Amino acid sequence: MKVSLITTVKDAREEVEPFLASVAAQTRAPDEVIVVDGGSTDGTLEVLRRAPGITLIEQPGANIARGRNVALAAAAHDVLALTDADCVLEPDWLERLLEPIERGADVSMGAYRPIAEGFLQSCMAAVNLPDPSELDESRFLPSGRSVAFRREAIEAAGGWPEWLDIGEDMYVDLRWRALGLDMRLARDAVVRWRLRGSLAETWTQYFRYARGDAIAGMHPGRNALRYAVYGAAAWAWGSRRRLLEVLTLVGALARVARPVRRGLARLDRPAERSAALVAVPALMAFTDVAKMAGYAAGLLARSRRGLRPAPDPSRLGDRC
Repeated sequence: MKVSLITTVKDAREEVEPFLASVAAQTRAPDEVIVVDGGSTDGTLEVLRRAPGITLIEQPGANIARGRNVALAAAAHDVLALTDADCVLEPDWLERLLEPIERGADVSMGAYRPIAEGFLQSCMAAVNLPDPSELDESRFLPSGRSVAFRREAIEAAGGWPEWLDIGEDMYVDLRWRALGLDMRLARDAVVRWRLRGSLAETWTQYFRYARGDAIAGMHPGRNALRYAVYGAAAWAWGSRRRLLEVLTLVGALARVARPVRRGLARLDRPAERSAALVAVPALMAFTDVAKMAGYAAGLLARSRRGLRPAPDPSRLGDRC
């Protein structure tokens, strides 16, 4: 079985060299590597042009979805592995990722772990990145940073939606689930992912994720529940009824328990472990507010700017 490794990149000069080194170190080398650059101006292109064994396609102005569709069209093989060029691949990532495909799966869902530098990133990783052991194969929606699939699977989904600037991988995941494709978890196929370095960057990241959800019509129930929970909590505390306040606290503690346990397990210094008891719940609330703001902005964009709203991905035809 031959496999094409495809990825997109833009302005990732500091990250692209470790990425390329991790590709070269794979225990199962890809049969070709295609990188689509969306218009880098920071020296990324120069690194890619010098890299041996890389097919570089320059597409200035292309968003991630467009870049992936271009790479798909250029790929020579019918099994494709997808990742991001700011990740570092574990040496056996591709070997492990291909195992479900070799056993007949349509889609192989890899895992990812954080590259966390410092206390803030470690706590953010605890909030948003479950350990591979926590993943549920029947419900998991893989990120485009760690997934492999057959060509007919992505063609059945209609390719990546180029009208959607962010959230394109989630959109395809939902199409795959709706189509009933055979999606299997490759828990040991791990890439390392760099988290955002500041609260401002983290806010922007999750704001944009939620904005993309609203534009694409994805996860309306999940986002409505988030508004409802925070609204109910505000009402409960505003009512000054002791029972409601206690119930709100119990619910909040239940929700933060698993991320807090992750944070405690991933931090070594006692002072940081103690601080994580406060920082992890605070960051959960911070990202929730970013998501609520982003989702509202996305709904506003759909209604006022005429951006193309998508119906439920499960009801789409063969093309986006």
